[in-house]
Amino acid sequence: MSNHSEQDHAATRISRRALLQGTGLSPAAMALAALQQQASGSSGLPDQLPRARRVIFLTQSGGPSQIELYDHKPGLAALAGTELPESVRQGQRLTGMTAGKQQLILPAVTRFRQHGESGATVSEWLPHIAGVADQLCFVKSMVTDQINHAPAMTKFLTGHQLPGRPSFGCWATWGLGSLNQNLPEYMVLLSRMKRGSDQPLYDRYWGSGFLPSRYQGVKLRSAADPVLYLQDPQGMPRHLRRGLLDGLKTLNQQHFEQTADPEIETRIRQYEMAFRMQTSIPELADLSDEPDSTFRLYGDDSRRPGSYAANCIMARRMAERGVRFIQLFHPDWDHHSRLRSWCVARCVDTDQASAALITDLQQRGLLDDTLVIWGGEFGRSVAGQGDWRSPEAGRDHHPRCFTVWMAGGGVRSGTTWGSTDDFSYNAVVDPVHVRDLHATALHLLGINHERFTYRHQGLDFRLTGVEPARIVQGILS
Repeated sequence: MSNHSEQDHAATRISRRALLQGTGLSPAAMALAALQQQASGSSGLPDQLPRARRVIFLTQSGGPSQIELYDHKPGLAALAGTELPESVRQGQRLTGMTAGKQQLILPAVTRFRQHGESGATVSEWLPHIAGVADQLCFVKSMVTDQINHAPAMTKFLTGHQLPGRPSFGCWATWGLGSLNQNLPEYMVLLSRMKRGSDQPLYDRYWGSGFLPSRYQGVKLRSAADPVLYLQDPQGMPRHLRRGLLDGLKTLNQQHFEQTADPEIETRIRQYEMAFRMQTSIPELADLSDEPDSTFRLYGDDSRRPGSYAANCIMARRMAERGVRFIQLFHPDWDHHSRLRSWCVARCVDTDQASAALITDLQQRGLLDDTLVIWGGEFGRSVAGQGDWRSPEAGRDHHPRCFTVWMAGGGVRSGTTWGSTDDFSYNAVVDPVHVRDLHATALHLLGINHERFTYRHQGLDFRLTGVEPARIVQGILS
């Protein structure tokens, strides 16, 4: 596909306006036609046969421990308390919390079993995920190059560690457009924790960066008003509100014809979307029409507004209504201490609901064309943080290997891809970098990541960056 930029948009609009002079065609009408074209996708995408129409990204913020959850290393028990060999560490970077300290091996503090016909190895802390293991593809050889939370999560979601790039959801919705006219293409749900979370979730994680701002994620709150300022002002009848918006649209169209500023297009569209969302958002957020069987499937916590489980139900409802990209954030996977209790608590928060979402999508015929991704920004180190013998021990950040799982949307189910060394320290078979994950997900959406670029400040940017990125063919069905 051809490159895009704010300047390209402006030049195109201005040249069209000049061309249309004397033809009798309205530039305003052409602007509206352009908006309608954008709503159905960007420049003819998808440019290859898509396997997935939408994405649900279950983002586990903080770095879940692959050693406790998925990457079983039974040989570590015999090495408990011994120094991690330098031949394994190879001088790799540590955070300031453990640099200069002894790297003493802490074996997994949980037990593992194989599950399903696939024989996938899953921790006893995730019994419901274990129950749907044959529907999942476990990628155990994920690699990133960032070791601290904010840059690693920024890289995981935008392809670059520095803020300012569009998130994956923005890229997808910019490229593919909308599947519905009454809800935003990209919606974000943050878990409402039972206790206050000390882990920030920055707006840039779902920000549009240099893409037009209409593509940024819309955050849905767990409150009486899920989206602020949607309701009509007190005393303003609906027909007056409609008339006000029509007047604003006319003024904005006139301004757009003068400047060709794409942000004016965003403004026009967002006013109209907000008007439609006055009906669509309350209907979406009202779970009273869900049967008791739904809440039993997702677990008791699904009745608590804003919980991860309730947000998983919301994700399914969004998928049914044609939301293109749905992202859930669940924080506090940062296990520097109290691994046995802290990690278990996050598993209790998410295990049943994550598995229920897979089951629910499958039962409703949505899983085949929905790509579900579960994972965090990095993993945890095999070396214990604190006294490895203590129940208070934890694990530091670790970027050299971690596990994500995927399901649906053209992914090969019942598959385990890649492997790590005997210490779960380095990815040694079929490593998958974050940019490979992005390339593969775009491919499943029908997008060639190498051609999917946006020109900004004279450069052609893409989600997968300038370093080589590959589609992981072995996990495709």
